[in-house]
Amino acid sequence: MIRGEEEAERLRAGRAPGHDEGEGLYDAMSGMNGQSPAVRQPPRSGKRAKAARRANSRRRQEAKRLAEEARDRPPAAPSVTPGPAESGRATEPAGAAPVPPGPGQESAPEPVSLADRLEIDEPILAARVHRPGDLIRSLFGLLGIALVLLTATFAVGTTEGIETDINNSADGAPPLLISFAGFASSVAVLIVPVAFAVERLIKRDGLRIADGVLAAVLAHGVSLSFSLWVARVAPESVQNALTRDAPSGVGLTDPVHGYLAPVIAYATAVGMTHRPRWRLIMIAVLVLDAVSVLVAGYTTLFSILVTVLIGWTIAYGTLYAVGTPNVRPTGQQLLAGLRNVGFRPVSALRTEEPPGSEAAESGDSEAGQLTRRYLVTLETGPPLDITVVDRAQQAQGFFYRAWRRLTVRGITQRRSLPSLRQALEQEALLAYAAIAAGAHAPKLIATSELGPDAVMLVYEHIGGRSLESVPADEITDDLMAASWQQVVALQSRRIAHRRLDGHSLLVDRAGQVYLTNLRGGEIAAGDIPLRMDVAQLLTTFGLRVGAERAVASAVAVLGPDAVADSLPMLQPIAMSRTTRTTLRQLGKERAARERQAVLDAVRAYREARGTLPEDADRKTVKAAKQAEKQVMEQALEDSKEPDLLSLIRQQVLRVRPEAAIEPARMERVRPRTLVSFIAAAFAGYFLITQLAELKIDQVIDNANWWWVIAAACFSALTYFSAAVSLLGFVPEKVPYLRTVVAQVAGSFVKLVAPAAIGGVALNTRYLQRQGLRPGHAVASVGASQLFGLGSHITLLLTFGYLTGTEHTPNLSPSRTVIAGLLTVAVLALIVAAVPALRKTISERVQSLFAGVVPRMLDVVQEPKKLLSGIGGMLLMTMAFVLCLDASLQAFGVEMSYPTVAVVFLAGNALGSAAPTPGGIGAVELALTGALAAFGAPTNPALAAVLLFRLMTFWLPVLPGWLAFTHLTRKEAL
Repeated sequence: MIRGEEEAERLRAGRAPGHDEGEGLYDAMSGMNGQSPAVRQPPRSGKRAKAARRANSRRRQEAKRLAEEARDRPPAAPSVTPGPAESGRATEPAGAAPVPPGPGQESAPEPVSLADRLEIDEPILAARVHRPGDLIRSLFGLLGIALVLLTATFAVGTTEGIETDINNSADGAPPLLISFAGFASSVAVLIVPVAFAVERLIKRDGLRIADGVLAAVLAHGVSLSFSLWVARVAPESVQNALTRDAPSGVGLTDPVHGYLAPVIAYATAVGMTHRPRWRLIMIAVLVLDAVSVLVAGYTTLFSILVTVLIGWTIAYGTLYAVGTPNVRPTGQQLLAGLRNVGFRPVSALRTEEPPGSEAAESGDSEAGQLTRRYLVTLETGPPLDITVVDRAQQAQGFFYRAWRRLTVRGITQRRSLPSLRQALEQEALLAYAAIAAGAHAPKLIATSELGPDAVMLVYEHIGGRSLESVPADEITDDLMAASWQQVVALQSRRIAHRRLDGHSLLVDRAGQVYLTNLRGGEIAAGDIPLRMDVAQLLTTFGLRVGAERAVASAVAVLGPDAVADSLPMLQPIAMSRTTRTTLRQLGKERAARERQAVLDAVRAYREARGTLPEDADRKTVKAAKQAEKQVMEQALEDSKEPDLLSLIRQQVLRVRPEAAIEPARMERVRPRTLVSFIAAAFAGYFLITQLAELKIDQVIDNANWWWVIAAACFSALTYFSAAVSLLGFVPEKVPYLRTVVAQVAGSFVKLVAPAAIGGVALNTRYLQRQGLRPGHAVASVGASQLFGLGSHITLLLTFGYLTGTEHTPNLSPSRTVIAGLLTVAVLALIVAAVPALRKTISERVQSLFAGVVPRMLDVVQEPKKLLSGIGGMLLMTMAFVLCLDASLQAFGVEMSYPTVAVVFLAGNALGSAAPTPGGIGAVELALTGALAAFGAPTNPALAAVLLFRLMTFWLPVLPGWLAFTHLTRKEAL
């Protein structure tokens, strides 16, 4: 809390604080027993530190109380001074000469500057901060290096043409001029950083110099490592792009300049780029040095680019790792900025950023970075709300905002990392536009810069509570109608708020609603953002008062058509982050209630049934279990609760039955699609490079076609065995031949979905169409997958053991088995050590056993079914192994059956885990690598893998499409 001029008048009047009727208030505000603010001691550890924290808490509470009083009290005119009865003390006219002390009186203390005695109640700023912007720039540097290397790899002709043009241009340059420029730049590139370091040391800024030296050392080490990688490991195209024949004729030039990269890292880390004079000098020196060594033939253009990017990347990575000196504006700088724009502040209290604001939406939880709002009281007039925006805040949540704009439709493609000026103009524009549209919003009074790294926005203070803090029983229909009126005002001018949750609606004491957090809004918005606002506010009110009242209030103000148009946007991805979190938490609570209801129903049934006699026959036990299962299913059906969004849709459909309720496609790119694209690109690059070295005509001529036919037969056998395996876990009667057709249709589904997902979804849908309940269908497929996983691991360990011992007389464990066991053990320890992973795995296992185990009990009661399921699974695995073995035999590669089994099982596991459709690329890469590891020649092994994939993946696509179309027409899928 800042002590204002009231204390200054007391000091001038010769009265010590605490000697009048304001003593209690002064002590509460100062936290000291009559001590002067100038001699206040910092808190120490132990009991004194706790006492200091309690005093700070009391001062904050008192500051809030004073702010409330200042808001409720009507502002006095600037020319009116409160009288003695109002202020509790005598006043002296402005400009009166000071009264000399009388006889026997002590002289009044000397006037003290107000700025020297004011204090601000705010958290202590950290000496160093880890700025997200540094991390973002470092990642962009890495991306730039990757792009340069990719260009050098694929655009070989372009790189050679650029090098030729540079050589032709350099031939006409005078040698003396080149030598002089090279000597001058080499000297200057070392002198300029030293001169800057001396200047910083004179100004006692040694920490920045230390950061620069650390960055330079790291850049030098990375440069040496990169040069070693280029010389020994990198492809020939990269070597040709980054090196050339040395002018001396001996050896090659360096891929990275060992002295230039550290200089760039040093200059960036010490902040030379933020000082215009030094920046201009440093850029000129670096450009001159780069041009001189390029023209002299000591480097290439791509080498210079990589050198600059390495220095830039290492510098910002170092700054993010060790932190940068905190240059955020302090409270005193804030008050100085307010005085510069004409205000006379007397107190300031730092407040917390609302959880629903843009800063909180960014997901950055670093302490002190989301609390940049101040409540400032003035000498006269109501208090002010100050929002401070600095560069560190601008970088918060960059990746989240960029991902949202990339993946969600309807979001304007603004820059995800705007400048301070752009952020200031954006927020000011939205504030003025909202008020001009007739909406109630805090009035923006002034804006100003707070140095080069921060700006502030001054708003009038609106006293009240956020809608989130208003109790549900106080949210009346009038309050909701007032909120919807603000939405009508915004949408009448095509303004989208984009964050209409409970933290963005402020309710004052009169019940008037104000819109806050307009920073993320949008002017001239399209239909999608406007409809998203309606859907968001519907959900916000639905969470507080229920779907019925929320929809009724919206229809009463907007009309049924506008509310019905928002239904396609009523989906979690269109909501704010806080709303999505709340909906997710409600979903977990709803699922927990459903599970508890099932457990209670089963417990009540068992208590009513009593204990079965020990000599009960098998038929009686089976009937009891069947009855218990029916009780569980009925309890599950009765306890199901619709989610909030479904309830809102139902209420809107009652008003407008013809409204479209199908959710709109809000995602531009799904994460799974993006990962699949990247994996497919990598796999495609691998296959293309391998096929480029493969002489297909010779491979085809040397192939044994009888083994090719055998591979096709073994591939066809897998579909019959897969049908046997699936039906083995389905107690109900399902046609076998139709199930075989469904497995063939699965080969078409795998083309557009990952291998581990497409088959599961198709089998579940197929069983439901055959009359099984959804729960039974999911449980049957889950049981089949569970047994398949167990058999896969067992077979992999067994054949791995046999592969390691087939050439040894004793049964010593193979390295594969030992490595596999150690890997499983390490993964288990990691899962057990990380609470989030442990919780996720335990929830998945519990849900698995909740659905699969009861189904397995039904299957176990029919041993023939269980044996057919396990036998079909083993037969399917054996058929795939024989198909791969036949493919190898077709190209003259002979390997033992256990080795082929290990190769297939490992490759199939990786293919199932890969996000690409059908494991494209991942399976080929895994199988080829495994065969090469076991000694198979590269070209025949690659040809055998391609034949195997042709038989098991590509050729069945057309029959699979025909089967899928047939089953769809018959409504079996």
